[in-house]
Amino acid sequence: MLQLRAQQLLRVSLAALIVLYVSALHASGPVKWVNVFIGTGDHPIGYGGTMPFVTTPFGMTNWTAQTREPHRPGTLYRYEDSAILGFVGTHQPANWMGDYGYVTLMPEIGDIKTSAEARRLPFSHARETATPYSYSVEMDAGEHSGATARLRTQISATDHCALMRFTFPSGTTGHVLVEATRKAIPGFVSVDAQRQEITGYNPDRMDSRFGPFALPNFKGYFVVRFRRRFAHFGTYAGDSITPGSSHSMAENTGAYATFENTSSAIVEAKVGTSFISIEQARKNLDIEIPDWDLDRLSRRLKQTWDAKLASFSIHGATPAQRTIFYSGLYHALLYPKLFSENGSYYSAFDDAIHTGTSYTAFSLWDTFRAENSLLTLIAPERIDAMITALLQDYREGGWMPKWPNPSYTNIMIATHADSLVAEAMLKGFHGFDRDLAYRAVYKDAMTPPDEDTSRRWLDEAPHTPYEARGGLTYSKVLGYIPADKTSESASSTLEDSYDDWCAAQIARLLGNHSDYLFFLKRSLAYRNLYNPATGFMQARNSDGSWASPDEGWTEGDKWVYTWAALHDIPGVMALMGGAEPFNKRLDEHFTGGHNVHDNEPSHHYAYLYLYGGQPWKTQAKVREIAARFYGDGPGGLAGDEDCGQMSAWYIFAAMGFYPLNPASGEYLIGAPLHPHTALHLANGRQFEVSARRLSASNIYIQSARLNGKPLLVPLIRFSDIQAGGKLEFTMGASPSSWAADWKPSPITVN
Repeated sequence: MLQLRAQQLLRVSLAALIVLYVSALHASGPVKWVNVFIGTGDHPIGYGGTMPFVTTPFGMTNWTAQTREPHRPGTLYRYEDSAILGFVGTHQPANWMGDYGYVTLMPEIGDIKTSAEARRLPFSHARETATPYSYSVEMDAGEHSGATARLRTQISATDHCALMRFTFPSGTTGHVLVEATRKAIPGFVSVDAQRQEITGYNPDRMDSRFGPFALPNFKGYFVVRFRRRFAHFGTYAGDSITPGSSHSMAENTGAYATFENTSSAIVEAKVGTSFISIEQARKNLDIEIPDWDLDRLSRRLKQTWDAKLASFSIHGATPAQRTIFYSGLYHALLYPKLFSENGSYYSAFDDAIHTGTSYTAFSLWDTFRAENSLLTLIAPERIDAMITALLQDYREGGWMPKWPNPSYTNIMIATHADSLVAEAMLKGFHGFDRDLAYRAVYKDAMTPPDEDTSRRWLDEAPHTPYEARGGLTYSKVLGYIPADKTSESASSTLEDSYDDWCAAQIARLLGNHSDYLFFLKRSLAYRNLYNPATGFMQARNSDGSWASPDEGWTEGDKWVYTWAALHDIPGVMALMGGAEPFNKRLDEHFTGGHNVHDNEPSHHYAYLYLYGGQPWKTQAKVREIAARFYGDGPGGLAGDEDCGQMSAWYIFAAMGFYPLNPASGEYLIGAPLHPHTALHLANGRQFEVSARRLSASNIYIQSARLNGKPLLVPLIRFSDIQAGGKLEFTMGASPSSWAADWKPSPITVN
């Protein structure tokens, strides 16, 4: 009897512990599932080019430990590295894009060490903790008093600022180095011991050679304010250190402050950043971090991330799936980056200061496909300002940009800002100037760039005019961009066709019927590149002859680009002769290893089987790609994250639908990865996706219902999601005929 009673008490205690554990997990919020190291390593899936940022959603300045010197391509942090060179306020958005306007701090003991190589300190990941809201690491600072001395750094952040805490080994004299510029870059630094501040700036833009003009007023400004008084201070230029100096204007320059280790080994520093002025950096600091409470700042940033990540709740997912999902959501919520400062912004397009809100780091060739579509669902409060930012760039620089970092870079092709504008308008966003938007899109579509016929527009050609639609002069006459005149001609023709479709939709919404018909007809120009003899898209020369099948592509080939007309996949299928050859060629695409998911032009390919009446292949392929190319560790991304696009693909795959034509507001059905996913909308409604009987073997949709009614076509619309409701799937182990009869029609123009 006593034994039975003990067992009952044990069961009750265990149950209570489980309830407490589950409650604790729930209370801690979804940010606990974010692994900021995903994408920072290169094993076993691939290297994603990410960094473990401490920052706000869409924050202007991101903060990370620096484990290597900057290079383009490359990032400041790699998981495989074993030493830290500093702690950086960076604006680098992606592996292939350079940094600009940065500032670096590094705590030191012993002698002042100015070079990155000399100041590096070993660390291990066992003594490193990183989340979206805080970072902490202990570095090995050598021997002190017969033991290993460890130097600890902690960081939390706001939109434009950071608070750092340095804990020095007991009994040591500590320094904090502030690096204003790197190597051959000229810059300025100033020490004000009375205010306990180090201020400065640098004009560095690693991508500046790719833009069409110089920006003489561009500078990344900073204010570093310390909580403790300086015992000593000085400046440096290269290896030359000048104790007691309060100013330096030179290459590779910076400053330092020394703190005697008396009653406390802790030194705290606030860092404000700005692209407007030192005074604005100081104002940003006063507004965003008014006190010295690092723990409170971390809690506040954690609450911000939890609230944003709580846009989704998922049930039935494995821990690894949860980590991949919420880490992907974290990555998607980093971009585009805020580029305004509490009501004002520096424009990298006219080199002047303006009033308003601005964003940069639009990696449009990548993100127009899914990332921006995801933001319309999870950050609709930002969309109007993001579109307005693109229109401000147009007004101040003459064109909407294709890859601002922070100015024109002429990297990649097409003018996919057109897609963002069309998507926002088709989805009902009204908080921007629609007439101005159409003027910007119309210019993209109709105005060739300067020197269009005298340049080939080679990828990353330095100091060119803004590329816009390179080769447009020819395509307006020939109906395609010729390979013998313009680089990347085939890819550009195909992607410009999609952007023409976007221009057509904007014209239609604004009641301009003649422009609508004009651009709709021109959106069919992709058909001019289909070679019926080979069954592939192929570049053509200016005399109409076929160019080499390997010529004219951007980061791809004929396999990657034959299905690039996102707006008219039924038209592509008609060119191929119907569903049977279409599906056969898709089979060859996948079995032949041509689906390169680590680059964006292939991201929609798994969904193409829907058009050929074989939805079960889409359902299997989506799951296969998600399992193969996404993981929960540092090497958990197959290719460059590219400002959220890789992760956005996964988020949509997990929900069970994808925006193949993102501007259309339609989402094609794949198959959900989790038994239940709920999207909590900004309008207070909830859109739920459930998958009954989902398992490792039950991956095929047997039937579907939307709000209780049979769903017979493999798509839902943005309006369906915004209305709230339920999308319910019944899953099984065998392919079914669900939605196999869907036969959308090619575009026709009367």
